[in-house]
Amino acid sequence: MRATLMYGAGDVRVETVTDPTIKQPTDAIVRVVRACVCGSDLHPYHTMAAQQHGQQMGHEFLGIVEQTGTDVTTVKAGDLVVASFSYQDNTCEFCRAGVQTACVHVGFFSAAQAELIRVPLADGTLVKLPVGADSALLPSLLTLADVYGTGYHAARCANVTTGDTVAVIGDGAVGLLAVLSAKQLGAERIILMGRHKVRTDLGRELGATDVVAERGEEGIALVRDLTDGGAPKVLEAVGHRPAYDQAVGIVRAGGVISRVGVPQYDEAPVGFASLFGRNITLNGGPAPVRAYIDELLPGILDGTVDPGKVFDRTVTIDDVPDAYRAMDDREALKVLIAF
Repeated sequence: MRATLMYGAGDVRVETVTDPTIKQPTDAIVRVVRACVCGSDLHPYHTMAAQQHGQQMGHEFLGIVEQTGTDVTTVKAGDLVVASFSYQDNTCEFCRAGVQTACVHVGFFSAAQAELIRVPLADGTLVKLPVGADSALLPSLLTLADVYGTGYHAARCANVTTGDTVAVIGDGAVGLLAVLSAKQLGAERIILMGRHKVRTDLGRELGATDVVAERGEEGIALVRDLTDGGAPKVLEAVGHRPAYDQAVGIVRAGGVISRVGVPQYDEAPVGFASLFGRNITLNGGPAPVRAYIDELLPGILDGTVDPGKVFDRTVTIDDVPDAYRAMDDREALKVLIAF
C-alpha cells in the first residue's frame, strides 16, 4: 500500500509499505477513504531528528471496513466508519467517565495517511456512519476523528454555556471549531484571536463576533478592553508558550483557561501572580473525541453544522508532502486526503 512517512524535519515521503494485517481478535483493517494532515503533525515536521527508517504519519481517518478479528461485533466488512484519533476499549472506568484518552488500553494512531490501517480495539474505536462512501458529508464527518471533537472539548472543559463571553486563541482548524462549538453551547460573544484574514473570516462565519489580530501585550490589552477586564472563558488551541501566556493575560479573575493545543513546552507560570492569586482554573487536555462523536454526529447529518469548511485543499496520497509544506507555509488551513 501507499503510505506517508516522515524521515525528519521537513522530510515527508510517500512510499510503498507492507499492508497491515490482523494481529489481535479485537482488530479491524480499514481501507481509508478520507484522511488529512493535522496541525499537530507540523510539530514533528519542525523538530523531528533525521532517521534512517521513516515513521508513518496521520491520526485522522474514515474508511470502509475490509476485515475484522473474530471478537469484533459492532462493525463488519463493508461498513463506512470513522475512528477517534485514539483507540480505546470504551468500557473501562475511564472510558465510562468520558475520558477515553486515559483508557487503560489506550493508544494513539500514527499511520492513518495511508491506503490501509489496522485498528486495535475496533469495537471501542470505530463508529459506523449511516451514509455512503460517496456522501458530500465526508469532510465534515472526518472532523469527528479529531478537530471538531477537540474544539468541542475545549468549550466543554471551559463549561461554556448560554450567554457566555469566550475568547479563542488560534485560528487553525481546532480554534475555528472551538468557535463553532462555543456558539453551539450558547456563547453570546466569541472573540477570536488570529491574524490570518481568510481564517478569521471563516471564524466569523462559524460564530465569532470579534476578531483580534494583535499578539502579545497589545493583543492582551485589546481583549481586556473589549471584555471590561478579561474574558471569563479562554480556549487555547495553539500549544506554544506565547499562546499560553496570552491566555493568562486575557483571562478574567475567577475564569477558566481550557487548553487543547498540544503543549510544546514543559514549564509555564501557575503561581500566585499568574493563576493562583486570581482563582483561575486551568483545564483541558487531549480530547476524548470518542466521548463526543455520538453527540456531534446528528448535527452534521441534518446539516445544522458544517465543520468540514475547515478543509480548504484536497490532495491525493502522492501529494501529501506538498500538503505538509502548504500548511506549514500557511497556504492551506487544513488539507484533506482523498483516496
